Amino acid sequence: MTLHPLPRPNRRSTASWADTESVITGAERRQPAPRPPAQLSSAPLAGADLPRIRSAVAAALSGFLEEQRAVLTGMDPSLTPVVDEVTAVADGGKRLRPAFAYWGWRGAVEAVSGPAEDDAAVLRAVAALEFVHASALVHDDVMDGALTRRGRPATHIGFASRHADLTLSGDAAAFGVGAAILVGDLALVWSDELLRRSGISAAALARARSVWDTMRTEVTAGQYLDLLRAAGGLPGAEGALAVARYKSAGYTVQRPLQLGAALAGAGPRAAEVYTAIGLPLGEAFQLRDDVLGVFGDPDVMGKSADDDLREGKQTLLVALAAEEADDAGRRLLAECLGNPDCGSDDLDALRGLIESTGARARVEQRIAEQTARARDAIAEAPIAEEARAALDALAVAATSRTA
Repeated sequence: MTLHPLPRPNRRSTASWADTESVITGAERRQPAPRPPAQLSSAPLAGADLPRIRSAVAAALSGFLEEQRAVLTGMDPSLTPVVDEVTAVADGGKRLRPAFAYWGWRGAVEAVSGPAEDDAAVLRAVAALEFVHASALVHDDVMDGALTRRGRPATHIGFASRHADLTLSGDAAAFGVGAAILVGDLALVWSDELLRRSGISAAALARARSVWDTMRTEVTAGQYLDLLRAAGGLPGAEGALAVARYKSAGYTVQRPLQLGAALAGAGPRAAEVYTAIGLPLGEAFQLRDDVLGVFGDPDVMGKSADDDLREGKQTLLVALAAEEADDAGRRLLAECLGNPDCGSDDLDALRGLIESTGARARVEQRIAEQTARARDAIAEAPIAEEARAALDALAVAATSRTA
């Protein structure tokens, strides 16, 4: 089947971003896709200022979590493992979402009249995205039945083990799932609180809310679409791409960029420009994640390369392999994808099927095309030059990573 290209903005003269209308756009326009270059050149990541951004985000999260630790332990000391778990899930990671939001702000702020938000306050505000991400990870692991996350037990597995260690009554697995749902919910609650308490102005907070609310609605809807697809709904490659867009692409790149624009006070033109960058780049990011989930190095990924296959993730890789597989290949998919009892030889055979059907090559091509589309949009965007360089570097890093 045809994988339809994502939209590009209308070609028109650069307009001022200096208005405060909503940065949420409606249905995006479809335009012909550009021909991708034969090879994407690398962009220097140093220009993205990631060490400073990551340090500021880590400090914001750490300070906030220490306050929340005092609140929860003041309620009851037995709540300590809950805040410990949110802390562990939010720790580490690539901090790409805050980086995209920060550079979305930097890209737009110079063209907007009036006083700019304080840099440190903006960094605290965008750090709240990490709690949204932590919530999504915890809930996703429950739905997928994942065993590990970033080299440690998934939240529901860890709390099930705690149940057993404390010799509590009832079913340990059910306790673990219930605790994980609440940990994910708490991370989402705290994302709101950190944004509100970040130190940005009341006007900037009000502008940010429309993007923030849309983003959280989309990621929750995307999780449901993923659940539906796993149960046989939303079939084929188009279904896989729909899940990728709403579950990951929006809240990974598009909405963080738009959040930054809202903090700057930019208007609808900024939303259009950042959508042209964010949707293809967010999709490419998720597709890279899917490839790494099957073919990545476990020592680098922090989890087994068998996990996605054992959990039966219905990615674009799987959809394309199913389209091209012969009868034996389709039987292998039916018998082993999502079957935890299949051994390593069977899972290697599944990887071989994904390779031999050309599914992996097609996904790699899709990643290259969508990354090129995003980089074209970055090159043409009416944004500050330092932000253009930073976003281009982030685009390359996000789609060529090994973990």
